[in-house]
Amino acid sequence: MYVGTLSFDLLLGDIRSLKEKRSVVRPIVAELQRKYAVSAAEVDHQDLHRRAVIGLAMVSGDTEHLTDVLDRCERLVAARPEVDLLSVRRRLHGEDDD
Repeated sequence: MYVGTLSFDLLLGDIRSLKEKRSVVRPIVAELQRKYAVSAAEVDHQDLHRRAVIGLAMVSGDTEHLTDVLDRCERLVAARPEVDLLSVRRRLHGEDDD
């Protein structure tokens, strides 16, 4: 069993309220969940208007499949015109990890 995680640090565009922020972040989270069957949520900077961190996780029995899905998720977020992707943190955990 392998677990992969991604953490996206995002800078949002001209956002003036938390309501506007939710209207940008929620569709990204929903699309990741719908298209790739991953667990995803906004995990940090919930109180800041123009920053967001989206975290996602996936479990797979195959590292190639896991890497492929994580790559697709990263491309999806990077292609969103309403956000600037500041950084991505990727971690893979396997059965041999202590």
